[in-house]
Amino acid sequence: MSYAIVTDTSANLPYSMLEPHAVPVVPFSYYVEGEERCCIDISEFDGAEYYNSIRKGVAVTTSQINPQRYVEFFYPLLSQGQDILYVGMSSGISGSYSSAEFAAAELKEQFPERNIRLVDTYGASLGEGLLVLRAIQNRTDGMGLDENADLLLSMRHCMCQVFMVDDLMHLKKSGRISNITAVAGTVLNIKPLLKGDVLGRIVAFSKVIGRKRAIEMLAAKYEAFATDPCSQMIGIAHADCPQDAQKLAELLSKVKPPKEILTVCYEPVTGAHVGPGALALFFLGDSDVRVKCNCKAK
Repeated sequence: MSYAIVTDTSANLPYSMLEPHAVPVVPFSYYVEGEERCCIDISEFDGAEYYNSIRKGVAVTTSQINPQRYVEFFYPLLSQGQDILYVGMSSGISGSYSSAEFAAAELKEQFPERNIRLVDTYGASLGEGLLVLRAIQNRTDGMGLDENADLLLSMRHCMCQVFMVDDLMHLKKSGRISNITAVAGTVLNIKPLLKGDVLGRIVAFSKVIGRKRAIEMLAAKYEAFATDPCSQMIGIAHADCPQDAQKLAELLSKVKPPKEILTVCYEPVTGAHVGPGALALFFLGDSDVRVKCNCKAK
């Protein structure tokens, strides 16, 4: 029943959580003033320096990963006789997932006896990472590859991803926001609230005045829509605003204490699109939570 689990750097997980389980991480590239860089382990990533450089106007771009990079990670595992479960970044915000599909189809011809399952998480950052951790736990518990993949494909619809940004400019210029007219922009301290929709695309659904109110709204979504929080790990990602992340964690623990809260700094690729000051919350709800979180939290 042994099989390899593979993910990518968008999962936003410290390598210390992946290395003991032999989970390879496909590196996504980002470019600082045209220089290509990769960040495999966020524990070694200086988020404060990176996001401050963006605030000062340093140009950071990203690009779609080509199929060959996936082949380089998948091929050795397949040649060793291992099947593969790849848990990847949302196809709704990146074309990299289609590159993984292309690579898998090509390798399937070379290794017809091997099973390669790809899971489009419809998520990024810990919206992807929490599903990776569940995949690892499922395998540890003895779950087979196909059952594991099928469960993750079902769970992705339950993963609520809500976040706030300081400025929509970063999402607009990269085309990462689907309803670009939903929020006009960040003026007069208006903070856009965004979410991952049912296809993993980023959409704006509300706006509030001030960061304090925006953080409270994220916590209100959790209070209204999280299911059985005492048994799940909740994710918080921030783009160099650790104090706000701590405040959000405190609010969550006050209204519905979760089993555990994993807080990370946004890795640089996704972080380049959400921009400095972004704060995101990830938790499991009902299967229609991605629709319901549009509703006004009570």
